[in-house]
Amino acid sequence: MASAAEAINKDKLYEIAEAVKVVKGNAKAKFDETIELSMNLGVDPRHADQNVRGVIDLPNGTGKTIRVGVFAKGDKADEAKAAGADVVGAEDLAEQVQKGEINFDRCIATPDMMPVVGRLGKILGPRGMMPNPKLGSVTQDVAQAIQSAKGGQVEYRVEKAGIVHAGVGKASFSEEALLENIRTLVGAVNKARPSGAKGTYIKRISLSSTMGPGVTLDIPSALAE
Repeated sequence: MASAAEAINKDKLYEIAEAVKVVKGNAKAKFDETIELSMNLGVDPRHADQNVRGVIDLPNGTGKTIRVGVFAKGDKADEAKAAGADVVGAEDLAEQVQKGEINFDRCIATPDMMPVVGRLGKILGPRGMMPNPKLGSVTQDVAQAIQSAKGGQVEYRVEKAGIVHAGVGKASFSEEALLENIRTLVGAVNKARPSGAKGTYIKRISLSSTMGPGVTLDIPSALAE
């Protein structure tokens, strides 16, 4: 960690391509480290008109295996199983979640199941797993939702301190794939600027690997198409 930190100029704003090269080069753990992006936004999430949240399909995926849970009944449950859902159920799945047995990373529900899922808000909400129609996770098209979740879809949501944090790939990805993913996510967050945000919206962007030090990005280079 110390030798990796020595290779980074803390006072420098790194052009995005150079930042990717440096972070990839410092990812020397024995496992395939996740490349993580953090954006410090000029918003106060305590105000409803300054919330930043959405989903985006990363063009090169995340490199992470996502377990998908689906609340559905009848034909929609069969459709979900056929589409590759890891866990499918209705009231029985709700009982498992209430017991603390959450065997999925993303949660999808058909609209008719929301009265059941709604009772799980205190459990799923804090974990960022509560299905939301605005994010495409409450839908009749469960097959498409499952495909998106498993294919590299990233949900981003601003935290209390005004920070958006998300994985944009793995250290084993090519530099080109990481660049494309990073620009896709940064562009999506930039377009999601809420009406209540005043002044500078994107204040700082940092890129790091799971075990490596972070570098600060030159914001215009990260926003360039």
